[in-house]
Amino acid sequence: MLPLLHPAWPLLLGATLTFRALRRGLCRLPLPSHVRTDPLRTWRWHNLLVSFTHSIVSGIWALLCLWQTPEMLVEIETAWSLSGYLLVCFSAGYFIHDTIDIVISRQARASWEYLVHHVMAMGAFFSGIFWKSFVGGGVLTLLVEVSNIFLTMRMMMKINNAQDLLLYRLNKYVNLVMYFLFRLAPQAYLTNFFLKYAGQRTLGTFLLAILLMLDVMILIYFSRLLRSDFCPERIPSHQHKDKFLTE
Repeated sequence: MLPLLHPAWPLLLGATLTFRALRRGLCRLPLPSHVRTDPLRTWRWHNLLVSFTHSIVSGIWALLCLWQTPEMLVEIETAWSLSGYLLVCFSAGYFIHDTIDIVISRQARASWEYLVHHVMAMGAFFSGIFWKSFVGGGVLTLLVEVSNIFLTMRMMMKINNAQDLLLYRLNKYVNLVMYFLFRLAPQAYLTNFFLKYAGQRTLGTFLLAILLMLDVMILIYFSRLLRSDFCPERIPSHQHKDKFLTE
């Protein structure tokens, strides 16, 4: 079936509109005093609230999918479940929403790394959505959202200048552990899988290229995370002052 006629389009549209409606609802919540004085921080706060919600739902959902269909851990290309398929559609809708939000808010230049990441993620998810291949790989990729729960909490506290709180200090260690368990480890596992089998599958080669680019981005983000939270004296105070995504 041609992608333009595929029944997944209503699912993607519905997920995208759901996140758009969620953002409008979250915008009505009261803002921390330090955030509401700065339009950029206000936009970023609302953006992160949506991201935080997506991370909680998708992270737990991905764990449930693997618990219900454990063969996804091995049969990355062929394993399939309705729950896993809907999860991939749901998360693709989030990436579509967030891309639109960044562009219409005129934050594309400041958030270009986010946009590159979203385009690559959507390219990978569409292989599972429209061709029903590598749905298991998509679910494994979404384990990263468990890590993103704590990463987003970290960024929200930084925006609110709450780095001195005990919660921030505790979270930075939990965040580091979760980064290893749910971001670096699944990414390494998937990369190893596609390095072994990519030559046998055209789609696998395409996904390997995306994975390798994501590997580079993840390692760069990891180095920034370590410098920011554990070696802050090495970072000039004026550097990346508005780059809430990576610092």
